[in-house]
Amino acid sequence: MGSPGGVADRCRVAFSRGSVTGAIGDLVTVVPLIVGLALLTEVSLPHVLVGFGVFQILWGVAYGLPLSVEPMKALAAMGIAGVIGYAELALAGLVLGIVLLVIGLSGTLAVVERWVGDPVIRGVQFAVGLLLFETGVRLVLEDPAFGAAGVAIAGGAAVAGYRNAGGVAVIVGCVAVAVWTGGLPTPTLPGAPPAPAIAGAIGRDAAEGIFAQLAMTIGNAALATSLILADRLDADVPPDDLSTSMGVMNLLAVPLGGIPMCHGCDGVAGKHAFGARTGGANVVVGVGYLAAALVATTTLLAAFPVSMVGAVLAAVAVSLGGSVTASSNRPLSVGVGILAVVSNLGVAALVGAVVHLAWDRRGGSP
Repeated sequence: MGSPGGVADRCRVAFSRGSVTGAIGDLVTVVPLIVGLALLTEVSLPHVLVGFGVFQILWGVAYGLPLSVEPMKALAAMGIAGVIGYAELALAGLVLGIVLLVIGLSGTLAVVERWVGDPVIRGVQFAVGLLLFETGVRLVLEDPAFGAAGVAIAGGAAVAGYRNAGGVAVIVGCVAVAVWTGGLPTPTLPGAPPAPAIAGAIGRDAAEGIFAQLAMTIGNAALATSLILADRLDADVPPDDLSTSMGVMNLLAVPLGGIPMCHGCDGVAGKHAFGARTGGANVVVGVGYLAAALVATTTLLAAFPVSMVGAVLAAVAVSLGGSVTASSNRPLSVGVGILAVVSNLGVAALVGAVVHLAWDRRGGSP
């Protein structure tokens, strides 16, 4: 990748108040999704937190920018909704790691993007939002009292002017409830990583997740992230460099118990909005993740009020689904989302890509 981000002559890592507050910006969608996965699948939360901590620090130092490290949202949503299991999640992360690495090193990201298209990317985001919203509402209704408490905390944060931090506030509330009922956890090293049966995960579900996530990653995690780094931080980070770093990240993290991870424009925007300007924010949040991994015990997680997490997932879903309004072909994007609900996310993304290509070749406009 050479000198990532074109920042060879600037201060890559600096620590200030903005580094601490900016770290919060990347937690808004990350924490609810990884906690949701840990509660509803066989994902090991301590190992996931270690993966996020290590790569937050690594990319913060390497790029010298408040670059985000997020779960691959399409795959995370499918896991939370029960569409795929941990083995399929891990297999998809490894396959996407190879694909993204090849795309990045060969400099062919722009070519792949033309095949997928912005309307399909927005449609997948909309579909992910619908999946998460349905799951979030279902979890809230399992224990309406805790669900209402989650909604109240998030709503209170919004009224107080901290709408973007509402999800983090709810998770803090969940931790408080878990500690109150289960006691303070004893710091423990994560131990050996889990070993999912990846060979048995080869099949249609994993393939559908891979295709849907690839569409979303190309648009949101590579191209859009490159643009927002240029707009907000005047940094030149080629999308192919971001694709390469995502490939490396998944090939190293997933075998060690991590989940599929990517960069993302939302995380960069969140960090910037909260004051982050250098990779110092990544170091701060990375150290926080590593510390949390020591106390994210099974006992603590078992005491989590799942319905409160459901309220956060529903809020994240609304934010993700709202991106459909920015689509260059809104009917196609909405169609992709609806098709994902009645069939599945992978089929919807594939059909959307075919329709987009046919429409584009005819020179049509929505």
